[in-house]
Amino acid sequence: MITPRFTCSQTPESLIVSVYCPSIRAVDVEINVDETLFTLHINPYFLRLDFSHPIVEDDASSARYDPSSGYLTVTLTKETTGQDFQDLDLLAKLLAPRENQMGSPLIEVVSADGSSPLPEMAAVSTPDEELVSMTRQLNLDDERQQILQAAENDWHLPQDAPEPPISLSEQKTYGFLGIHSGYFRHVSHTENEVNELGPDAETCTLSERRRRRVMHENDKWDPEYYMADFADDERIQELLHWKHPHVLDVQPFSYTESENMAMLRLPRREYLATPSHTRGLYLTLITLLFSYAYECRTTQCDPTPESSWTLGSLTPAFSALDPPTSSVRSTEKSENPFTKDELMATLVPSYRRALAFPLYRSFALAEVCQNDVACFLGKGKRLVVRCLLEMKDILDHHEVYYVYSKIWVDDFCAWAQACARWTLPVLSLSTSLELTLSPRFSDEDLISLGKRLAELRVEKESIGWGLDELEAATQGVEEREADSDDDESS
Repeated sequence: MITPRFTCSQTPESLIVSVYCPSIRAVDVEINVDETLFTLHINPYFLRLDFSHPIVEDDASSARYDPSSGYLTVTLTKETTGQDFQDLDLLAKLLAPRENQMGSPLIEVVSADGSSPLPEMAAVSTPDEELVSMTRQLNLDDERQQILQAAENDWHLPQDAPEPPISLSEQKTYGFLGIHSGYFRHVSHTENEVNELGPDAETCTLSERRRRRVMHENDKWDPEYYMADFADDERIQELLHWKHPHVLDVQPFSYTESENMAMLRLPRREYLATPSHTRGLYLTLITLLFSYAYECRTTQCDPTPESSWTLGSLTPAFSALDPPTSSVRSTEKSENPFTKDELMATLVPSYRRALAFPLYRSFALAEVCQNDVACFLGKGKRLVVRCLLEMKDILDHHEVYYVYSKIWVDDFCAWAQACARWTLPVLSLSTSLELTLSPRFSDEDLISLGKRLAELRVEKESIGWGLDELEAATQGVEEREADSDDDESS
């Protein structure tokens, strides 16, 4: 089945679904409405959408097909007139499986005469027989409740994050929630300059990846390059004063047609994350947006052939498969706050890589990139998804680096729209300058995180390369040269 291109809109009374399905027979269209669930089937297209509020199919509902444009327009009535259906532009969220609503069964199974389902239990005469009968009854009750719960939840069974299996294989997993593997088996035959693990990418442990990342950053660090950019910063000053269009844009937000098509192609998975995994995703999101901010600022949103390399090299989760990790254990509650040290540990690797790899190496430039990330988060989840989609587009057009889109960005786009609101904690600002986690994913939470990042200052000594001393030495050289020029002129 093919998922067709579609858009959703609303009026105070109705919900309108516009579906592009050219060259079909309108008489074969099958439409079904079940509370919040809408399904449409017409060979070879199938569409299943889950809305935030109930809809009904009544006399005011209609379906109209325009053969000239190929669009089928379905108008459905809102169960509650005037109710606002949110997130109709987040297509991946509408396509995601229905939210679990597991509760008490609505049907109680009893015997035909209304007595206990197993009246024979009253006749049990021995303790052993009573124990066997009670165990059988518990098993039957458990099975019955699971079936009832599954039926209530549209046959989406409840799931828990599985414990990591004990594996005797040397191959390791990586990427979003560690669900990917095998993408770097033949890396020695590709020109992947981003990969810092070489042919060992499939077998390196997390600790080994981090060790190699830090070692590679130290090897690539060039103090003379940094001093030269610090002394001759005319171009860098231009980059510092440039403003990202997304930050300046005050128009009502609307995804473009190409962005909608990209969202339709996103993976449709159910992501099961422990609290520590979830916190790690938020930290990794900061590093992705940081590399995106640097790329946009240095190219002024006009990607070059080097843009995909820049994105990959500045993101630790790409280059060394080393995303930030949370300090919270999987067994702890997700309400534990993000500490300043946890956020600092996330930003420092991005700063180090921005000072060791790309064309422009400036601490001030890294600081404005951090501020850009704060602004992106402050605009809410829709802009965050747009930034990720633009990042994905750059990576997808490279014959090698598209792999990082597959193992990270695709899942991030789908997660941010469809899954974060159900099972993942979010971030909000507390009075103690720490970030706490709440059970929903909202623009307000991202705005709070953006404010926290805007207030956070990364100290130069945390980078570990003596930046203050290098800058002082550069200024001293400039002063001596200026004094020498004054003496010669006199």
